[in-house]
Amino acid sequence: MPAKRKPVRRTARTAPARRRKTAARKHPARRVKIPRGGPLHARLGTWLVLRVIVPMVADRRSVMQSRKDAAILRATHKGCPTCHGNGQIFTQGKDGSFTGSKPCTAKPTKEKVSRAEINRAARVGGDKRTGLVGWTCPCGKKEKPRYRDAKTATAALRAHEKQKHGGKSVGGTWYAQQTEAAALAPSKPAPAKKASTRKAPAKAATP
Repeated sequence: MPAKRKPVRRTARTAPARRRKTAARKHPARRVKIPRGGPLHARLGTWLVLRVIVPMVADRRSVMQSRKDAAILRATHKGCPTCHGNGQIFTQGKDGSFTGSKPCTAKPTKEKVSRAEINRAARVGGDKRTGLVGWTCPCGKKEKPRYRDAKTATAALRAHEKQKHGGKSVGGTWYAQQTEAAALAPSKPAPAKKASTRKAPAKAATP
């Protein structure tokens, strides 16, 4: 009888598979193409909805979410001796200008707040922007407080400089709106630099 043929073993590929970089997802309105054919009024209406109205609605939702988040922080840190009811701490430089922001490290004074209270605080009154950050540019462009922290506000300022000033900084700054108690509270002095404990090298003796 003929010998049985053994199946050929296939070796697995050892080379790692290439990972495809995921492209940044566009806004749903940006993925929809405006029809080139059809009546002119239909094309203009489609362009108006996709390029103007939809981005405005998305921007409005982003601002309202930031206001609600800031309102939650103010409500849960009401009476806090660390942030004075602001929810986060804005740091200042020697000249009094804002240099950054950080979340309050103290324990919240209140665990839960009602949804109606948050919606009212985020929509009505002069405190609806309290706890948020805005930015200004010497060219006259100004963004009202709408960002959660200084990092996101700085990113928006850099985007403006890239679009209008060729990516070069022209001296734009950001500012913050905070509670009255936090504004009147004395700012903490910057920590002093530690003295160096490293000994200076001994000088060689001259003959």
